[in-house]
Amino acid sequence: MTEPRRRVLLWDVMDTLVVDPFREVMPTFFGMDLNALGALMSRKAWPAFERGEIDEATYFATAFIDQRTFDGPAFREAMVDAYRLIPGVETLLAELTDRGVPMFGFSNYSSWYLRLDERMELSRFLDWQLVSCRTGLRKPDALSYRRAVNVAAAAPEDCLFIDDREVNVEAARESGLVAHRFVDSEAARKVIEDFLSAP
Repeated sequence: MTEPRRRVLLWDVMDTLVVDPFREVMPTFFGMDLNALGALMSRKAWPAFERGEIDEATYFATAFIDQRTFDGPAFREAMVDAYRLIPGVETLLAELTDRGVPMFGFSNYSSWYLRLDERMELSRFLDWQLVSCRTGLRKPDALSYRRAVNVAAAAPEDCLFIDDREVNVEAARESGLVAHRFVDSEAARKVIEDFLSAP
């Protein structure tokens, strides 16, 4: 008898499962709008932090181009305090977990994912092996999708990747995965049901 196919869900986290607090917290904490901040902040520090190449203290020291100082721990806690689940996501994840569907958090994120998980308890539903600070790979790098498929122990076509960013969705499709751009939990639910019930 043929073994049933192992179908796996690969979830982006920020703005897919959890509202990304960046746009809300940054202007309030630093007292300037996002455009002004964008001109002052390093474009390299956060991605390096997300890949696990630098630690938190180094990120705080290099976040701004001019290396100005700020209260890094207070900034981190402001971000943590602003984490909240996207409506409908928790119920959907709980239902899928009850059905035994394997799911991974496949997210570009720093070691702060540990604080996020303390607050949101997503590890009730997700395996965190694929968060970028642990793999050293960020989406849409093709190697990140290859790593995801290997960790999921499923064929690419048996992996459904869900992300709010089109560039990541397209890269997943180019790597052979099934992919859906997240809009809301109800649309995601339909896509997931179609994926799981496909022959």
